[in-house]
Amino acid sequence: MSMRKDRQISPVEEFAGAFRDAINARRVTLARLHAQLRERGNSVSMATLSYWRSGARRPEGVQSMAAVADIEQLLALDEGALTDLLTGTNRTGPLGPLQFPIDEAALEQSVKDAFAALGAEYPDTSREVTTHSITDVGADGRVVSCAIRSIVQSTIGTVTSIPFLELSPGVSTPAPLLSAVSGGHVSARYSHPNGEVHGILFELEAPLTAPHTAVIEWLVEFPEDYPAAFETGHALSRQSRELLVWTRFHPDALPDWVEERVETPDGEVRAPLSLEGRTSVHQVRRGFGPGALKLVWGYGDREDQPG
Repeated sequence: MSMRKDRQISPVEEFAGAFRDAINARRVTLARLHAQLRERGNSVSMATLSYWRSGARRPEGVQSMAAVADIEQLLALDEGALTDLLTGTNRTGPLGPLQFPIDEAALEQSVKDAFAALGAEYPDTSREVTTHSITDVGADGRVVSCAIRSIVQSTIGTVTSIPFLELSPGVSTPAPLLSAVSGGHVSARYSHPNGEVHGILFELEAPLTAPHTAVIEWLVEFPEDYPAAFETGHALSRQSRELLVWTRFHPDALPDWVEERVETPDGEVRAPLSLEGRTSVHQVRRGFGPGALKLVWGYGDREDQPG
């Protein structure tokens, strides 16, 4: 009688096996799959795809999760055929405090008004596990658009929609164009009368039950008549595992100075940064929040600038 116990398949091996089977069944090469992903704007490398197929690595992070969702479509798989294998071991984990990210009581009340108008519970019961916020700056030095891709997680119960807001503290603006790119659709819009809070209700493709996650992407575009904005950033009401703010400048509008600003409920900390010959600045924080990670820039002498 054999005393050997059958070895339990690990989550990494389970995903790798399903990925290999799907590729083989469709007779698709990794090179072809890699090219199709690049056509969709997903820059996952050939080496990474090979690691996933062999089981040497498991997809992690927002870019990888987005690539797996694209792979399901490219290989004509059922939704969740691969991504569900990655969420099965998720735990909610330590959530940390839930708090309005900046020290602005009046602005928080406007946010509460926005949540109520959108039919959303305040505070939100979801959290951003990982977020990449990518801002493009035009030839005039002003923000043109900001694309946000996140892994979101339900922290309790089931979430069907998530409100996302664009804030301009102390500045009244027209509504920017907020749109859903992937992972759901916009089911409601709202602009506060004070012009400082604009938002959408992002309806998820499928209900999200704690502690599972979903990958979503939305876009903020600023029209030409929008007030000049020489700053960008992202705010979190809960701690996230990783926050990336990547600001990409037009080659004809490289700023003379850039400054990082970190706002929390306890106040603000500022620090000068440098492009150092590059055309972009990236800021990364792990275990960050509640708070806001921002980048501010300008032209001419820093001492002549307000704020």
